[in-house]
Amino acid sequence: MTNLATLLVNSAAAHNARIAVRHDDTALTYEQLDEASARLADALRDRGVQPGDAVAMTMPNVPLFPVAYYGILRSGGVVVPMNPLLKAREAAFVLRDSGARMALAHPMCAEEIAKAAAETGATCLATDSDTFHTLLRAAQPLAGVVERADDDTAVILYTSGTTGTPKGAELTHRNLLTNTAATAQTLLLLGPEDVLFGGLPLFHAFGQTCAMNASVAVGATLTLLPRFNAEQALDVMRRDGVTVFLGVPTMYSALLQARRPDGHDVSRLRLAVSGGAALPVEVLHDFERTLGATVLEGYGLSETSPVASFNHPDRSRKAGSIGTPVRGVEMKLVADDGTPAEPGAVGEIAVRGENVMKGYFNNPDASACALRDGWFYTGDLARVDEDGFYYIVDRKKDLIIRGGYNVYPREIEEVLYGHPAVAEAAVVGVPEPLHGEEVAAVVVLRTGEEATSQEIRDYVKERVAAYKYPRIVTLATELPKGPTGKILKREIIVPPAPAPVRS
Repeated sequence: MTNLATLLVNSAAAHNARIAVRHDDTALTYEQLDEASARLADALRDRGVQPGDAVAMTMPNVPLFPVAYYGILRSGGVVVPMNPLLKAREAAFVLRDSGARMALAHPMCAEEIAKAAAETGATCLATDSDTFHTLLRAAQPLAGVVERADDDTAVILYTSGTTGTPKGAELTHRNLLTNTAATAQTLLLLGPEDVLFGGLPLFHAFGQTCAMNASVAVGATLTLLPRFNAEQALDVMRRDGVTVFLGVPTMYSALLQARRPDGHDVSRLRLAVSGGAALPVEVLHDFERTLGATVLEGYGLSETSPVASFNHPDRSRKAGSIGTPVRGVEMKLVADDGTPAEPGAVGEIAVRGENVMKGYFNNPDASACALRDGWFYTGDLARVDEDGFYYIVDRKKDLIIRGGYNVYPREIEEVLYGHPAVAEAAVVGVPEPLHGEEVAAVVVLRTGEEATSQEIRDYVKERVAAYKYPRIVTLATELPKGPTGKILKREIIVPPAPAPVRS
């Protein structure tokens, strides 16, 4: 019997006076965070929440997030975190699908969540309401936690729906406890003196496990930034002495452009972790040269709690690689016919281990498709070298087939990032009658730099095979991004393919 909330209970006992979470001038010690979550747990039980009941929560990165998260868990409930930017229609789907009868909502999103709750019959508690504060004042701190089985669901994370209707990945207490322990102990090498940057959305698996849960597990401090802005991030890192930065590739690019050596002292930074998408090798090297911290890349998905592989700090590192499987995890590559991929060949990543979800909530068909013989099939394409290091090639669905040849967008994006004028780039396929698909690139230039579409096209053409270079290059002021800062290729609009080019 266990409960993910024991992470907080144990750290409060060992580090009660240390700062657990900070947001600007607001700070909660472990003792305060523990008591607040215990009061909320009691309040939820008074409102009828039983062990196993789903409770939704919608809020940005503010100290109330961990209060609500651990409060729901210690009451025995199942946490259903929602993106605070969801509209009522989207939130109603999550509430209905998860069966949540209650939703805790931050003031910034309470109006939309209230509409969704009214539609689904759930109760919406706005965290700035008199009702909410009355509940907390009347509550008595719940002693300990409600015990749950290892395989009981702790959190339901809804996927972004890039391939259709969002699906709720059921992560168990064991999934999250073991992945948090592996992250804190063997990957980030965390201790109570560490200060982690909390700019990743906490409703997302990356921010939840690697920032919040890992920090709480060791009694470290999490300093929050509700909405990522590179200038503000550098100010927070300087002000609070951040030692571990966690982010997605677009954050790294933004920090490099915003960095002022005379105004941003980040000398305490010892480690930077990148995930969520492939980090261009050129950006990795630039970041290390500029900010002086080691960058380690990892890989994972919501369905894997999320960390599956990592460049381990106590082993050799390979830039551009997602590393090797983490403790308690196995990975393999599978060919299209379901057989093991040949050595050196590209295959789909399959993951097995203590981090893999137990399934998609209330969706047996999707679960059966993704989970086969104990392995989770990720939809990501990769290759593995002779040392067991994995290299992401691309999403299976992002693969471009031009004239019968496979073109992997990641490879072309790496070349684009090597151009001195390029700040961000995304490569997608567009329909084209002669070749089936044409390679298209959308590029954002660095501030103060100039380049034409033709110049960038020629730059890539000189560096890749003739069938790979982008015939279409579009300059844009920005690329569409999701809540974690990951580039959303499905929202990229490119002009129609030009007349067929036979080169």
